[in-house]
Amino acid sequence: MRNFDLAPLYRATVGFDQIADLMDRVLTQDVSQPSYPPYNIEKTAEDAWRISLAVAGFSTEDIAIEQREHALVVSARKSDSEEEKGKTYLHRGIATRAFERRFTLAEHVKVVGASHENGMLHIDLKREVPEALKPRRIEIAGPNTVETKVIEGERTTEV
Repeated sequence: MRNFDLAPLYRATVGFDQIADLMDRVLTQDVSQPSYPPYNIEKTAEDAWRISLAVAGFSTEDIAIEQREHALVVSARKSDSEEEKGKTYLHRGIATRAFERRFTLAEHVKVVGASHENGMLHIDLKREVPEALKPRRIEIAGPNTVETKVIEGERTTEV
């Protein structure tokens, strides 16, 4: 396992704590993290993504999707139906064990929809930056600009 010291990153940047924390988490993650269920992450537009999870054997009622601050949590638990209780399997290769899969989301990324079809769960995400946080152009006053000031109730004009 490789160890990286991110201290220089902390010293040389301001406001990038979340990125550094994310890198720290990724580098220290356990390699034996479960890989069930398999999933894809697809970029569908400039600020939109789709997460697709293979959830064969689960019904829509068995699956829960939650967005908590900067995390997306997908979990599923197979409910024991009456028809499953009487069955005896010689081989059971379709896994329907309970799972919880977490995805870390960037700021302003929201879940905009989810669908479940043909054993695939699709979760659509989109970055929605608030208007107040979008870049805005600032006009620069030139030397010939007339500027009006109010000084203690008096109005003066400078040229």
